[in-house]
Amino acid sequence: MEDQDQYLKSPDLLPIAYNDKKIGTLGFSVMWIGMAVVLAAFAIGGAGVQQISLGWVILATLIGCVAIGFMITIIGDIGIEHGLSFPVYMRAPFGTIGTHIPSVIRGISASCWFGINTYFGATAMNGILYILFSFDHWITCYCIFAAVQLINTSFGIKAIERFSDLAAPIIILISIWIYSTLSERAVEQGRNIWSWVEHPMSQGAAVTAFFVVIFSVMGFWATLAADIPSISRFIKAPKYERNWFKRNKSSLIGSIIAMPLAQTFIVAIGAVSYIAVSNYDPVVALQEAANGWILAILLLMIIFAQWSTNTAANVVPAATIFSNLGGPKVPFWVGVFIAGIIGTVVQPWNLFAIIIPFLLMIGGILSAITGILFSDYYLLRKRRVNVQDLYRNDGQYYYMNGFNLAGFIAFLFGGIASYFLPTYSFVVGFLIGGATYYLLAKYWWFKKYRQIEIDHPSDEKYLGITVGRDWEIEKSFDNSCQSFRGFIDSN
Repeated sequence: MEDQDQYLKSPDLLPIAYNDKKIGTLGFSVMWIGMAVVLAAFAIGGAGVQQISLGWVILATLIGCVAIGFMITIIGDIGIEHGLSFPVYMRAPFGTIGTHIPSVIRGISASCWFGINTYFGATAMNGILYILFSFDHWITCYCIFAAVQLINTSFGIKAIERFSDLAAPIIILISIWIYSTLSERAVEQGRNIWSWVEHPMSQGAAVTAFFVVIFSVMGFWATLAADIPSISRFIKAPKYERNWFKRNKSSLIGSIIAMPLAQTFIVAIGAVSYIAVSNYDPVVALQEAANGWILAILLLMIIFAQWSTNTAANVVPAATIFSNLGGPKVPFWVGVFIAGIIGTVVQPWNLFAIIIPFLLMIGGILSAITGILFSDYYLLRKRRVNVQDLYRNDGQYYYMNGFNLAGFIAFLFGGIASYFLPTYSFVVGFLIGGATYYLLAKYWWFKKYRQIEIDHPSDEKYLGITVGRDWEIEKSFDNSCQSFRGFIDSN
């Protein structure tokens, strides 16, 4: 099985060692500031103030951001503790072959978001070039912008963090400028941004609209909640720290403080943009509210924001997934360009029209994966993982021909349930997916396919940074070294 084992051991997918974790508290928070400025956030704000006031939109956004931020941190412990990426850990709840099906769904979703954000940034670039040189060809701008982002990402996580360090302060300053400009435009239109509602609703309908904002925010970041280990494995954390909150401090500060503040402000800009000019696309709004160099500078922020978002939140997860699918023959940088190609082929300029329903649907489907990861990692394995076997095709995670049926049944149930309750898709998908997986795995699947870290729990053997361990994956295996699966079969 050695050749097949090597397929699972692509160098870009091996556990990240303690000394190779490069992102600190400030670095992760800065990455979040850049990632929060996304087209979906503007759309959520604009849709929200059509039914409820800006104050309620802001409150709903904060609630949704804090809730999903905490969930992101919870799942992110997989990367911090063990240095594992999302598609590699998914071999535990889905199998060494089965991991590819849900992972590729997330990879394609991330690629689509890359395309959407690149299109959004390209329109801003086109606006700047038109102001300065009367150049008007957004397709050319799209190709240039896509290529620059992909090249930046192919250089790795440190290059992404350096760009975020540059972009974040510019994004903050220009975001404040945009908000002020659009607020003044709203006043000129005789509209109070805090009390204006386009279509006043009954109390019951307003409550529903309030929850739609909450779950739209959660639905968008549900994609990152599922595969955050692909990023969190690079976050610095103290060795031998058993306190969960102290070990995940950098992740917590980024995900439940920096992200909610930045995301809520961006949602507010989308809302004020709609109030001012009846369009939540700030590129369109700014073209009506500003001109000349002022407009060019404002549009520059849009470009930086989409660049910062795409590299960390979309291209890195997608490239990691495609690298896992292709094995050693598909290194990370090749996965990066595969993500770019897919994100372009889907014609993101047409996908934007269905952005909110798309958010709720994909968020619900991926929330089921998040629930499954939570149940597998925390409730069943208690954070202990037989990491060596994640890289073996004859190990305990091979299950039935490489598939864990408990994971797939739970994924199906959670995804279907979220589809029929789209307004609450994230919570429904998470709870149904997680609960179904827990019951099936604990009382059925893991009775057939024993898991050594569950049957014989040991912190010293199966925890990572908590006990000061860097996981080292063997390149070959001695034939006399029998896997746990073989041990179970022979006894």
